[in-house]
Amino acid sequence: MNSEEEDTLFLPAVTKGPYNNDQKNTKQNANCENHLQNPGDVTKTVQEKSPEIEMEDSPLIYRISDATPIHLTLFFAMQQALLALSTSLAVSLLVAEYACAEHDEDFKSRLLSSTLFMNGITTLLMNTIGVRLPLYQGATPDYVAPLVAMAAIDKDRCNMTTTFFNVTSNTTETVAVNEDEVIIYHIQTLQGSLMLAGLIHFVVGATGLVGILLRFIGPVTIVPTILLIGIYMVTSVTKFAQVHWGIASMTCAIAIIMSLYLSKYNMPIPVWTRRKSCHVIRYPLHQVFAILIAIVIGWVVSIIMTESGVFDSAKFVKDRLYYARTDARSYVITNAKWFQFPYPGQFGMIRFSISAFVGFFIATIVSILDSIGDYYACATTCRVPPPPSHAVNRGIAVEGLCTTLSGAVGCGHGTTTYGGNIGAISLTKVASRHVFVCLSLVYILFGIIGKFSAVFITIPHPVLGGALIIMFGMFNGVVLSNLQSVDLSSTRNSAIIGTSLLVGLMMPHWIERYPNTVNTGNPEADDILKMLLGNPNMVGAILSCFLDNTVPGTPEERGIAAWQTTEKDSVPSGKYQEGFEVYKPWQPSRMANARIMKYVPFMPNPTKPESERHLSVDMGRRKSLVHTIPMGQYTER
Repeated sequence: MNSEEEDTLFLPAVTKGPYNNDQKNTKQNANCENHLQNPGDVTKTVQEKSPEIEMEDSPLIYRISDATPIHLTLFFAMQQALLALSTSLAVSLLVAEYACAEHDEDFKSRLLSSTLFMNGITTLLMNTIGVRLPLYQGATPDYVAPLVAMAAIDKDRCNMTTTFFNVTSNTTETVAVNEDEVIIYHIQTLQGSLMLAGLIHFVVGATGLVGILLRFIGPVTIVPTILLIGIYMVTSVTKFAQVHWGIASMTCAIAIIMSLYLSKYNMPIPVWTRRKSCHVIRYPLHQVFAILIAIVIGWVVSIIMTESGVFDSAKFVKDRLYYARTDARSYVITNAKWFQFPYPGQFGMIRFSISAFVGFFIATIVSILDSIGDYYACATTCRVPPPPSHAVNRGIAVEGLCTTLSGAVGCGHGTTTYGGNIGAISLTKVASRHVFVCLSLVYILFGIIGKFSAVFITIPHPVLGGALIIMFGMFNGVVLSNLQSVDLSSTRNSAIIGTSLLVGLMMPHWIERYPNTVNTGNPEADDILKMLLGNPNMVGAILSCFLDNTVPGTPEERGIAAWQTTEKDSVPSGKYQEGFEVYKPWQPSRMANARIMKYVPFMPNPTKPESERHLSVDMGRRKSLVHTIPMGQYTER
């Protein structure tokens, strides 16, 4: 390994693989270099030596199957863990807000522990038996938008009452339900709805129905649906930021400066290595951890302002500046248990809500398509062939299984693949699966150690609001990048996207402003219709999907051609460092070669070559929050 690669890692490391200049591979590599000197022999060399792998000019330091040293594994795992922590915190707090636990700090700490724990479990299963790419699975905002819409419509959900017959007075009396019981009731209704949506998610992956979805759902449907999620989160973000706009603006500005204005500059970092001793390297640390650094700085400023007496007038929960104080909720850390183990059924009996289920179902479809794009983006970044269909199906099935488990545990949301962590791989050039397995164990520990979750619950609200502004701003930008394969000069596409966005915003506003307009004579039916029409991404998804599949348009014009390929199409060869073996799950050889495996959609087919079994190569162009490394030039076989 040369000194340049060493500097990228901060510490010395040795890459073990077929590209080392050891004595065994010297002759083979020399032959390969001789062939590559003649451009006309490139295709021939690739086909004779390895059909899927071609030598890379700038290889990853650690490939997917490489084992990293323990000390570097821990370092890179913590880096990936901190990178995704803020989003999980935001999603968990929004679920708590819907469940009327806005002021119950102990419950929010418990809910965050469950979220972090399930993030770790899902990441572990995804890297070991799922798609087996180095991916992080975390809480997704897709499942929170329906809750925000439901909360806006049902403003009296926190004022629940119950009736009972008083034997003494021989009358029926109505009393208010205890606040803790209200919180538990709302979480229980989310549990059953999320479990059923997760079950459907699992069935789609296990049966191979993903390909059917891609026939009818393309960018023109997905963009309005997901964009409405980001736009509708404005109300929740405003609620956090309005506590103190100065701190919120400062936090957002710091994140923007570090991630955008300083994106072309590398930070000088003093390090020590055995080869160069003490020296300075340059690394975009400020860009990788822009949001986390902004939160820390905003938190410190809040501490200074609190100790200086700026917030002394805010002594009660109803005071606007109360949640800007850093000493107002310190009791949460003291009261939190050192260890707590999230488990299915920890919040009691599971209930079901049809309105919550419909919102979760739409979120499930969006999450499936979003994850497929992430799989291909990760394969591109890691210099491996596009994932075959069995790997994609298995990954979707694992996500659905873990969403069901998240519902049983009471998280109130599903999980999906994080694009930001894929971008971090391209920056560090470390794609080792061992790092992400270690990352999953780190999050499981975060979920079990109750004090850890309690510390992050005490983050001042304006600091969190400033972080949410840039986070959901990036979210909306990534959503819009899906339009790159769509013909935006087409009046058809512009009309469908614009109309779907307008109606998706208009209907929830109408229901929220004039709730008594819906009157069928059946109160229960009225409530269901209000919840359905008040869900922005559901309204936008149905309208855009209907128009996109009924208004005439070519697959290229709709952008759906880039999301589909037929099984007769071959996977193009490219500059890969590993082959299809990275996607194969462990299984006994007798089972792997059994003819029945060709009927199992989520397992490799022993009778069909891998190169004929995939969904789409161009899906990987959709996703990346930081920098995605191009795969290189393709050559058709």
